[in-house]
Amino acid sequence: MRMIIAAIVLASASTVGTSAAPASAPPVSMSEEGLAIGGYDAVSYFSDGGPIAGSAAFEYRWNGALWRFASANARDRFAADPAAFAPQFGGYCAWAVSQNYIAPGDPKVWRIVDGRLYLNYNQRAKELWEADLAASIDRSKANWPTVLEKADNR
Repeated sequence: MRMIIAAIVLASASTVGTSAAPASAPPVSMSEEGLAIGGYDAVSYFSDGGPIAGSAAFEYRWNGALWRFASANARDRFAADPAAFAPQFGGYCAWAVSQNYIAPGDPKVWRIVDGRLYLNYNQRAKELWEADLAASIDRSKANWPTVLEKADNR
């Protein structure tokens, strides 16, 4: 049943610029340019209520990816405590991780829960994830990071 639901979600997905599962899954979902969360400012979700495009002028490398920020202040806040701002599950789709596979997260399809940022592949995946939010988060936590190893061994 999960595979059927996953196929439906992926079939109804809008394009986000990368394939559903990279050949070798990095710990952070990245664009083809190596940008975390599509170049959006991770701090902006918390300080501005949503994603703001980052700038090449304010970059920081962390966890194998290049992170961009809208200001030096945002970059410095992130650098002081990246785990406080980085999306959970490496920015991969939280619903997909709860189903024990990976798909890229769309930085425009997001939610903050208990002070943590979560991304989803598309609006439908977010709706499925939110339908049983607490259980979905618990399943994702149980599957992470072994789901990355599983993707690497495909």
